[in-house]
Amino acid sequence: MTAAPADTMDSVAAVADAVLFEGYLLYPYRASAQKNQLRWQWGVLAPKEWGEPHSENWYSHTECLLEPAQDTTLRVRLRFLRLRQRTVQQAAPEGFVDVERLIVGEDLHLPWDEGIPEVVDASLQVSDLLAGEVTVPVELAGETSEEALTEGDRVVGRVLRHSWPVQGLVTISAHPLPGPYGTLRLALRVANTSPGPEPGADRDLAMRSSLIGAHTILALSSGAFLSLADPPEWARPAAAECTNEHTWPVLAGSSEQPRLVLSSPIILSDFPEIAPESPNQLFDGLENDEILTLRTMVLTDEEKREARATDPRAATLVDAVDSMPPEIFERLHGVIRSMSELGTATPAMDGVPTFGQMPDEVPTYSDETGGKPWWDPAEDSSVDPDTDSVMIGGHQVAKGSRVLLRPSGRADAQDFFLVGKEALVEAVLNDVDGDVHLAVSLLDDPAAEFHAAHGRYRYFRPDEVEVP
Repeated sequence: MTAAPADTMDSVAAVADAVLFEGYLLYPYRASAQKNQLRWQWGVLAPKEWGEPHSENWYSHTECLLEPAQDTTLRVRLRFLRLRQRTVQQAAPEGFVDVERLIVGEDLHLPWDEGIPEVVDASLQVSDLLAGEVTVPVELAGETSEEALTEGDRVVGRVLRHSWPVQGLVTISAHPLPGPYGTLRLALRVANTSPGPEPGADRDLAMRSSLIGAHTILALSSGAFLSLADPPEWARPAAAECTNEHTWPVLAGSSEQPRLVLSSPIILSDFPEIAPESPNQLFDGLENDEILTLRTMVLTDEEKREARATDPRAATLVDAVDSMPPEIFERLHGVIRSMSELGTATPAMDGVPTFGQMPDEVPTYSDETGGKPWWDPAEDSSVDPDTDSVMIGGHQVAKGSRVLLRPSGRADAQDFFLVGKEALVEAVLNDVDGDVHLAVSLLDDPAAEFHAAHGRYRYFRPDEVEVP
């Protein structure tokens, strides 16, 4: 049975949440921390009248390619955060007055701007999109709530939560491409049409009616999306003509059935995943789990108390870290996922595993090795980045060779900005798995000499370059 588009969307929920909450709240997860004073940096679509004079995005535009089947249904999901202001007030003889903190019993209460997830869904027939543009309105009313804070029968304060109206438009259309393949170019535009504040208003006021962390998920009931990063050869011209503004669409979900696209304000590669070793949402790119967890562990009780009072998600994170069992913490140290076989290295001397092969035995730190690493580059002359080489397209490539960069679909998405760039090979490196990597510097980079002095290069596999 074919999964429904809504079910398919659920398979990318973890990645979409990472996009939604990127930078939402940073270590040490407290409202008073300096780094949490300037917020809402990713995927913000501000009201147009305020956004344009401030060079702030007020719309995003996505284009991608799809091959529909008969009666294909397209499910569109817009997700974003809406700002909700939390105010803490203390009871006083003259009424309630705003305060920066209020302790009631053992609980600490702090003012804060919360981010509330919002979802707008639409289900459309692809055949209807070919007939003309379809518009889906975004209409969210402002809301206000009040929570009394009591000690026994006495009201000692209250927490007010207030959100403002948000309005927007999602417009979707599809256009057939010339040729025999039946491919369509899908266009989707998300625009913030909220009235917003005056152009001279502070950014904090504009965020009240903004779509924050805005991204879209597209799901097909049948047919397939085509990758823009690594399209079939026949689709490359059409993929190159797709226009994407303030967003980056990638294939998501199952690679066996590419019926899902995540259009994100953060550059991702096709089929992004959350590492299984990453159990908690740290709001920081999911790259620093171990160090952030360690730092959270050593926060004082008072710092943890403030973090818990800052935001419910911070409270969940602190509680999860405090209760983390040792076997889960050990997983945070990371894992090596070997790359597939891609070619054959030519080492300077015999005895080095060929590219893509593992050594028969890889001893670790032990009594057998005298407590030393199993491999010490200072003691082993069988590999030398300055003299090793690798065969690429019938050419021997070594330090000093010039190559053209051709990142593959498996590369980091940012590497695609370097397609066709000429680079100088600085070293041919053999790793402990027997794989080969080229350390290169860009020939047109004015800072290349500075980077080289610090040993900072870009790294590509042999199949990602060609000899000019």
